[in-house]
Amino acid sequence: MTTILTDEDLTGGAIMQIAIDAVEIAMRQKAHGRMVSPPRHHVTFPGKGDLVFTVGGVQDGAPTAGFRVYDTFNGSHHSQIVAVWSTETAKLEGIVIGEKLGAIRTGAIGGVAIRHLSDADATTAGVVGSGLQARMQLVAAAAVRRLSHVRVYSRSEANRKAFAEEMQRYLGLDIEAVDSAAEAVRGADIVICATSSSVPVLRAKDLKPGAHINTVGPKTIEGHEIDLDVAKMAHRIATDSPEQMRAYASPFFLAGTSHEERVEDLASIIAENTPWHRSADATTLFCSIGLAGTEVAVAAAILKQRG
Repeated sequence: MTTILTDEDLTGGAIMQIAIDAVEIAMRQKAHGRMVSPPRHHVTFPGKGDLVFTVGGVQDGAPTAGFRVYDTFNGSHHSQIVAVWSTETAKLEGIVIGEKLGAIRTGAIGGVAIRHLSDADATTAGVVGSGLQARMQLVAAAAVRRLSHVRVYSRSEANRKAFAEEMQRYLGLDIEAVDSAAEAVRGADIVICATSSSVPVLRAKDLKPGAHINTVGPKTIEGHEIDLDVAKMAHRIATDSPEQMRAYASPFFLAGTSHEERVEDLASIIAENTPWHRSADATTLFCSIGLAGTEVAVAAAILKQRG
């Protein structure tokens, strides 16, 4: 019988670590040409919205294939489905329904970036944004680094205070709600920007030299949450899906700049034979896009753990 999981099943402190490990394995396979991860596909229903499909899988270990589909239809509620098959047995291994898996997967991608690009001794984090993506990015950061203090800012005072209280209980960290984005990120070793803003809320002058930045929100020419001067400051810039970066309907926010050609594939960085020796002032920037197939890898790992 096919296993069906919902958001209520995706709980527990081990879930994020399972997801991070699954994403890293998938990215290593990608670096060696053993992952299927084409750009996402939109099916438009005029006046209503889209069904958006990402399809992919991994070919080594326990080979899996599957898809994720989510909607952008008018209305306040949106649904997501991830289906996973074994390519060896043709068995439908399971289905995950709800929005939480997508957020966990995105958090895990951010966690892998932090693991490979940030200072190994990072202890402080600044968070701009207080939604589900900001929460999952912080959970992932705490899974790969020994954080001791976090500051958070979002436009709503009530939301940032709720974030600080909830995440302090969940992670057992000292988390402080502050009154500006600049205050949240000042001196932080790790910076998470996870907003819906189409104008920059994060600028280089507010960042500590040597900080690592994850940007999760808008990042096209039409609107982007970080200023171009953050890219100028960065010693290395990476993304999880250069293919999707080039396939955006609206061009990537670095398109046409001198920084566009500097963007590296995170999978290639992970697979480097000679690990990068990070200097203390080497600022790094990770632009999270959403590598197709990673949601299938994460769902497969969770299904296996639940099996």
